[in-house]
Amino acid sequence: MEMKHPEKKAEQMTQEELASYIDYSVLKPEFTEEEIIELTKDGVKKKCATICINPKYIELCEPFVRGTATKLAPVADFPFGTSSTESRIRQIQDAARSPEVMDIDIVANYGQIRSGRYEEVLEDLKQCAQAAHDAGKTLKVILETDALTEEQVRKGTRIVKESGADFVKTSTGFLTGHESHGATPEVIAIMMEEAGPDMKVKGSGCIRTRDHFLKLIDMGIDRMGVGYKSVPVVLGIGD
Repeated sequence: MEMKHPEKKAEQMTQEELASYIDYSVLKPEFTEEEIIELTKDGVKKKCATICINPKYIELCEPFVRGTATKLAPVADFPFGTSSTESRIRQIQDAARSPEVMDIDIVANYGQIRSGRYEEVLEDLKQCAQAAHDAGKTLKVILETDALTEEQVRKGTRIVKESGADFVKTSTGFLTGHESHGATPEVIAIMMEEAGPDMKVKGSGCIRTRDHFLKLIDMGIDRMGVGYKSVPVVLGIGD
C-alpha cells in the first residue's frame, strides 16, 4: 500500500508549519483555571492546530482562540472510554455546541477491544462519529495502544475506519498499569497501514523529542498530541 508523505521533509518546515501538526495538550485535571488560560494563550501564540482540553473548560478557553488559527479539541469520555453510548453521544453533542471546537477526541472502549467485543465497539463508534459529524465536527478515536496487542491495534484501527470516524489515535497519556510507549514509530506504522489513505492518524503519548516529532511527520502522520512542556522542545524554540 502506498503511504502518504508530506510534500517536504520535516526539518525543512517552518515553525508555523510544524506547529500545525500539534494538538497542545492541557488535560491534567489538577490545572487551575489560570494555568489553563496561560497554556491556551501559549498554544495560540505558537499557532498550534488545537488546544486539547477537558470539556469543562470550553467556555473558559473560547475567548483566547476566537479569531485565531487555533481551535479547541475537547475530549469526551476521557480517559477510560467506558460510559454508555448514550452518555458518550451527549458528551459529544455538548462539546460540539461551541463554534470554537474543531475536533473531539473520544476513547474507544479498549477493554471491550481486549475482550473481542468488536461489533459492540463498532456500533458505539458509529453512533459517536455520526453525532460529531451531525454537529459539523471531526472525531478522533483513541485506541490506548499500550494496552493492546499488535493484532488488537490492527483490528481496532479497522473498526475506527469502518465507524466513519476521521482519525485513529494512539494514547490518552493517562494509562496506568502498563509500560508507557505512546506514539512509537512502530505503532504509528501499523496504524497507518491499516488506516490507508482515507483515515487520518494521530500520535500521542511520549512525544518529547524533536527527532521523534520530525520522524513521525516524515512518516506521514496527520496530527500529534504534545504535552505543554514538550511543545517548545519539538518545535526547536527552547523554553
